[in-house]
Formats: sequence, structure tokens, C-alpha cells
Amino acid sequence: MSDAVQPFSQLMPDALLDAIDSLGVRTDGRLHALNSFENRVYQVGIEDAPALIAKFYRPGRWSDAAILEEHAFTQQLAAAEIPVAAPLNFGGQSLHSHGEFRFALYPRMRGRAPELGDLDTLRWMGRFIARSHLVGEQQDYRVRQTFSVERFGSEALQWIAAQDLLPADIRDAWLGTAERALQGVKALFAQTGAVQQLRIHGDCHAGNVLWDEGPCFVDFDDSCMGPAVQDLWLLLAGERDTRALQLGAVLRGYRQFRDFDLRELQLIEALRTLRLIHYAAWIGRRWLDPAFPRAFPWFGSQRYWQDRILELKEQIAAMEEEPLEPADF
Repeated sequence: MSDAVQPFSQLMPDALLDAIDSLGVRTDGRLHALNSFENRVYQVGIEDAPALIAKFYRPGRWSDAAILEEHAFTQQLAAAEIPVAAPLNFGGQSLHSHGEFRFALYPRMRGRAPELGDLDTLRWMGRFIARSHLVGEQQDYRVRQTFSVERFGSEALQWIAAQDLLPADIRDAWLGTAERALQGVKALFAQTGAVQQLRIHGDCHAGNVLWDEGPCFVDFDDSCMGPAVQDLWLLLAGERDTRALQLGAVLRGYRQFRDFDLRELQLIEALRTLRLIHYAAWIGRRWLDPAFPRAFPWFGSQRYWQDRILELKEQIAAMEEEPLEPADF
């Protein structure tokens, strides 16, 4: 199988350690793979020093310029005393290469998953996200992508339609439901009108936050130009009344540091719908990487696509409801 199919086939332990040692960092041979599918991320033991985190980028996904823009953003956030995992510089550079691989080293950040059911935690997270957005709006990304319905919805749907992923007997049902859902997304974006685009985390869910006396945001790999609400809605879960309370807490914290355009709340269910379509395409695009069948063995089954049809039908209904309103706000 070619490297294009197995992009990390040459990233063996010796090669990984040699890459890190090439920066003048003396590894001690201890390696621990961390949970990451798009890239490969390891905790690496260092002689007479704390462990570091090594991130090896998936070949061909980002250009050097796009990676460096993300690095610059996280370093600006760190300089503003916002707790983020920012890459370390070696020889004045944050992005390095060894053989065919590009990689970066990060300090090991301690913490646990945040308690998103706690309203004080959500207010705290809202404050730090607002502060990150104040930095994010100081300049634009010039190379990294801009969030759009076309990129995250239409292109993903077209890609799935062109593949042999869907079971024949439910292919038309899924494609038809996804197309109706995408029309609902477009209608909500049109109704909302133009909103500010700024540098955002882009994938700000609980798995990308470590809590240790406060939040620390990690993994800016999906950072892009996008609306502020994209960094907020993934913190909400549960029934509508619960999500309204959560949203109120997040926005109370957020508005201590930055204004929030309430029109963006109309986009929450549209953004959730785009994520569902984009997620299915993401797994499909990566399916020949051996890590993906191991991690997602249910992908491609009839039950999987039937469940996705039900999910999208629920989203079509949700997008027709009134926007979520923050409680106690």
C-alpha cells in the first residue's frame, strides 16, 4: 500500500525520535501516542527535562504557510496571557521537517476535561474565548481557509455523492435528506446576513480543552476565519432548556470582554448541520488510512447511514424552530 494511502507508514519510532533529536533535544526513548486521527501526536520523554508533545502533520493537508499562520496565532494568544498550547521555537522556527514529515513541539499541558454542565465553568470559558477573539480580530488569516457553507457543506455533500460509500437501497434517501438540510442551512445564513469573520479556534469542543485551575485550549489545527459563534455552540449539549442555560452562562462570560452579535445565534443549528455532513465526508476521505477503520468500524454500515438520515431530519426540524435564546442573560 502506498504512502499516499498510509501517509504515516514511515513514521516509525526511530524516525520520530530522530526527528526530535535533530533539534538538539535529547529524547530518552519514552513515547506515548495521544488520541489524534488527522495528525499523529505523541508525548515524548526528554532527558533531564519535562516531557514534550510532538505533533507530526498529515502530509499534503496544509501548506507550510498555513501551518505557520496557525502557529503565529497561538503564539499571539499565549503572549496575551490566554492559556493555549502554542508551539515552541527552536532556532527561531516553530515548524520543522525531517525526511518527508513536518512537525512541531509543544509543552505538555496538564488538565482534565472541563465540566460543561457547570455554569461557572461555562462563564469562565466564555471569558477566555472572548479574549481569544479580541486577538483573533486584530488581523486576518491570509492563507488558511475561511468558513463557508460551500466548503463545509456543498463540497462535502458532492464528494460523498461521487463515492461508493452509501448502501444502494438508502443512497437516494440520504442524499435527498442531506440536500434538504443544506437548503435549510443556506436559508438561515441568508436570513442572518453578513457577520464578522475573524480568526477562531474552529473546533472548540470539550476534547480540545484541558481544565487545570481554568481552561487551556489545545489543537488549533482547524483554526480558520469564521464567525464567533462557531467557537461557542459546541459547548452546548442536552435539551433545549439546558442549552439555553448553558448559552446564557457562556455569553455572560463572553460579554465581559467582547460584544457578541446576537444575530449569530440563528446560525447554531445550521452550523450543527454542516458539521454532521462534513464529519461524514471527513471519515470517508480518510478511510484508507488504517487508523480510521480501527477507530470507526461502524462507518459505511447500513445502520450508520440510517442513523445519519434521522439525524439530518432532526436538524431540518431544528432549523425551522426559533433560534435558541440564552437564559438568565
